[in-house]
Amino acid sequence: MSSSEGRDKSMEVPAGDSFRVAARSSLVDSFRSCGLSGIRIDKEDLKRRLLMPDHLRRAMQEAIRCKDGSIPVGLLAPDPPPEAPEAPMVVFVNSKSGGRHGSVLKVRLQELMGEEQVFDLKDVKPSDFVQYGLACLEHMADLGDQCAKETRDKLRVMVAGGDGTVGWVLGSLSELYKQGREPVPPTGIIPLGTGNDLSRSFGWGGSFPFVWRSAVKRSLHRAVTGPICRLDSWHIVVSMPAGETVQLPHSLRYLEECPFSQVEGDIEGDLPDKVSCFEGVFYNYFSIGMDAQVAYGFHHLRDEKPYLAQGPIANKLIYSGYTCTQGWFFTPCMSDPALSVRAVVALNLHNYGSGRNPWGNLKPDYLEKRGFVEAHADDGLLEIFGLKQGWHASFVMVELISAKHIAQAASIRLEIRGGQWHDAYMQMDGEPWKQPISGEYSTFVEIKRVPHQSLMIGGE
Repeated sequence: MSSSEGRDKSMEVPAGDSFRVAARSSLVDSFRSCGLSGIRIDKEDLKRRLLMPDHLRRAMQEAIRCKDGSIPVGLLAPDPPPEAPEAPMVVFVNSKSGGRHGSVLKVRLQELMGEEQVFDLKDVKPSDFVQYGLACLEHMADLGDQCAKETRDKLRVMVAGGDGTVGWVLGSLSELYKQGREPVPPTGIIPLGTGNDLSRSFGWGGSFPFVWRSAVKRSLHRAVTGPICRLDSWHIVVSMPAGETVQLPHSLRYLEECPFSQVEGDIEGDLPDKVSCFEGVFYNYFSIGMDAQVAYGFHHLRDEKPYLAQGPIANKLIYSGYTCTQGWFFTPCMSDPALSVRAVVALNLHNYGSGRNPWGNLKPDYLEKRGFVEAHADDGLLEIFGLKQGWHASFVMVELISAKHIAQAASIRLEIRGGQWHDAYMQMDGEPWKQPISGEYSTFVEIKRVPHQSLMIGGE
C-alpha cells in the first residue's frame, strides 16, 4: 500500500470557525446530557419555537408521501399568512438505534414538535426529504409565501442515531450544494449509536442520557441556540478489477464501469482493461485492516442475533469479545514488525472508537519536527496513523500511547494487491465491508476532500 499527497505547508486552510471538543467518557456525557445545570425548559414555549405552521407541515408531508415536490392542491398560505417560527426544525430518527430507545424517543419527539416534523428513517429517507419536502417549501416561497421562505431559510435538522445515520443525513443534505439550493440546514445530534464519535466531537455527548425524557427537551433547546460549526467531508472512490462483487453498506454506491486510464500517477501493479468503481463520502474516518475486520464480524453477528444487541453497553461488550477471537493479539505482523501495521486509519476528527484520540495531543516541537500541524475537523487534512497489532491497539485506545503517526494528507491513494489473502476488510464511519483483492491486479482507494464543508450545530 502507498499513500500520496502528504501535507502541503502552503495549503490554504478552509474558512470558518472550528468547534473543538476533547473526548470525554460516556458516563460523564450521560450526566451532562441530563442538563444538571438546573435550567427549566417549558414544553409549550419550546414547541412554539420549533413548530412550523400547519399548512407548511401538511404540504411537506404530502409532497414526501407523493414523491412530488410541487405544491399539493389546497395547501397555499392562509390569509392572513402566519409567522414563521423562531427555529423551525425537523428530526430524523433511526428507530433501530439505541436498543429499545429509538422508537420510544420518536414518540416523545412527536409530542414536542408534531408528527409531520419527525421522520423515521425506515419510512422516510433523507434524500426524499431533500428532493420533495424541501423542494415543496422552496416552490411555496417562489410563489410569494413569505412564511415558507423564512421557514426554509431558518430550518435546522436534528438526527437521532449513530455516526452512520448522521453521515447518511449529511450526505443527503450535501446534495443541496451541488444543486445550488442553499442555504443548507445545519445539523445537530441526539446520540443513539455505539461509538457516537461525531456527536462527541461537536459537544452532543457520547451516549443516550439516563434521564432521557427531560434530556430530549434540552437537546432540542440546544439545537435552537447552538453555534454553527464546520466539518470537512471526504469523497472516496474504490476501483477494482471488473467482475468482482461487493456487498456495500448504504453509504456507498456503484458507479458505471470505468477504464483504469482514469487512475493518475505512479502505478506499481498490473492494470486490467476494465474496473468496477464505487464511491461514498465519510466524515470521521476510513480504515483498512484489523479494526475493519472486527467491525465487519460484529455487524454480521448483530444481524444474525439481534437479540444480543440491546444498546450501546451490550454492543461494546460484544465488540470487545469478538475482538479477542480474531487473533490480532497473538499473530505476528510481517517479516519486519518495525515497518508494518495491521490497520491503517485516515482520521478527520479527534474522536475515534467511542471517544478515543489515537492521534494524540501532540506537542509543538514534535509537530514541527514531523512537519505536522495541529489537527482540527475543518483544516482540510486527514491524520493517517497505523495500529501494529492487538496489544498496541489496546494501549492506544486507553490513551497510554499514541498510534504510529504516518502522515497528514489532503488526498490519499492506497494501492492494494492480494497474496495469501483474497479479501481485505475496510470500513467508513463504522460501516464495514469485505473487499475482494487480486494477486494479479491492483485495487485502488482514492480519497479527496469534498469542496464544500458540512454545517453542524454545536451542542455546547
